[in-house]
Amino acid sequence: MSESQLSPAGPDFLRGISFDRVPDGGSLLGHVGGAPALLVRRGANYYAIGAVCSHQGGPLGEGLVVGESIRCPRHHSCFSLKTGEPVRAPALEPIPCWNVRRRLDQLYVTGRRSPEPPVEIESGWRPQALRSVVIVGAGAAGTAAADALRQEGFDGSITLIGDERDAPYDRPTLSKQFLAGKAREEDLSLHQPSFYRDRKIHLVLGAPATRLDLPGRAVGCADGSFYSYDALLLATGATPVPLTTPGSNLPHVCYLRSLADARALVVQAGRARHAVVLGASFIGLEVAASLRARGVAVHVVAPESSPLDRTLGPPLSAHLRALHESHGVRFHLGRQAARIDATDVTLDDGRRLSADLVVAGVGVRPNTDLAARAGIAVDRGILVDQRLESSAPRVFAAGDAARWPDLATGSRIRIEHWVVAERQGRAAARSMLGQTGPYAAVPFFWTQHYDTVVSYVGHAERWNRIEIARDLHDRQWVVEFVSEGRIVAVATIGRDRDSLKAEAALERDLRAKLWKRAGYSPLEAG
Repeated sequence: MSESQLSPAGPDFLRGISFDRVPDGGSLLGHVGGAPALLVRRGANYYAIGAVCSHQGGPLGEGLVVGESIRCPRHHSCFSLKTGEPVRAPALEPIPCWNVRRRLDQLYVTGRRSPEPPVEIESGWRPQALRSVVIVGAGAAGTAAADALRQEGFDGSITLIGDERDAPYDRPTLSKQFLAGKAREEDLSLHQPSFYRDRKIHLVLGAPATRLDLPGRAVGCADGSFYSYDALLLATGATPVPLTTPGSNLPHVCYLRSLADARALVVQAGRARHAVVLGASFIGLEVAASLRARGVAVHVVAPESSPLDRTLGPPLSAHLRALHESHGVRFHLGRQAARIDATDVTLDDGRRLSADLVVAGVGVRPNTDLAARAGIAVDRGILVDQRLESSAPRVFAAGDAARWPDLATGSRIRIEHWVVAERQGRAAARSMLGQTGPYAAVPFFWTQHYDTVVSYVGHAERWNRIEIARDLHDRQWVVEFVSEGRIVAVATIGRDRDSLKAEAALERDLRAKLWKRAGYSPLEAG
């Protein structure tokens, strides 16, 4: 049970507590006038903040204090202890923050803290040189960038252009709670309409960008409108790979990328009895779990011999397959669909599977056409530098479409995960404003299958060995992916705090690399 579901527990911080009840680097759960709160100590400093993450209500008391921030164990949101502001995705809204006073050996919460002024922009472009920003793509990266620009004090015009008619929403929930019938559509919105109005973010929906005029610094849209910019962010995302199987254009064949897709899939699932999911990707298996929650019989067809083996390794792959099979999912691995008909799917070995619903989950491709037509460098993604700037000056890219130089591995990578997109959107916004540091964040994602959540930090395209610690009775796992003697990624089940610790350790390693490149030794970097 999360702290958001609890009655006020622990001491009332308004009445005071002994200062030695809060360990250094730790926290104490209590409340402020009935609102769940944490007292956190860092050396001689004490902070009082809300105990519930603003992103889906995660219990911050079970999280990890790192520096002057606290991280949520559920989805790795990060909040400033000083202000309560979110400093790392996926949280977008602040948590409460109160003043703390010490009188003799007692600590008291004395009232809400006032918000701090915007951060000053570092050397680079001056604010007066940047009066207008256009963001193409109203998903995770684009919305986060618009928000970050305002948080950093930018007061020029912001135009956020989205292909879809729906206002920005929480895409990861589509294949999980929404498809399973456990989340309402009104719960999906990233922000209330007042958010865009209050921050003067011009939201252009249902008018896809169709042309970039780089010399004239303008973006043309399908409705004939043009928007001028001083800086441009391409957050164009990715598109599902279309099926080429005969019959793939039949009305009961669905994809799941957008909210419109999800609505259509929910309608189809409501009258389906047998579904075939083509592809054992993360989204394919999440869809399988959600359909089983609706009582639909599910078959998963995929060409690989084990689902998610290349990402999670054989042990976790086998565990997830067994989990799905225990819920009634049937796998047909090493197989492909040869034909789709109105009532069944024929496999390449001749077997026929009943199917009044077919869902494609065979992967996505980055949307790079807009950039490529404008002459921006593209190679399996929009190529960007360490500041997320493309080959065209003042044109940045972030999210699923961006391919950037990874400081941890020294190679270019592209990652299709929501939290990575949000963090890159914020980083791109800071780069637009002249902050010169490289994008250097440890990737994180989560995937949910029934009541099992896998958290994954780092990035391991390949590894030499896997180290596993598990408790099968409690269904807890810690899986370390090791390459050339270094842990490069960690996957966990039921060990959320260990996931946070692994993320912090990978970040320390990354910081040491950055300092070493700048001419300092790892010891000095520590």
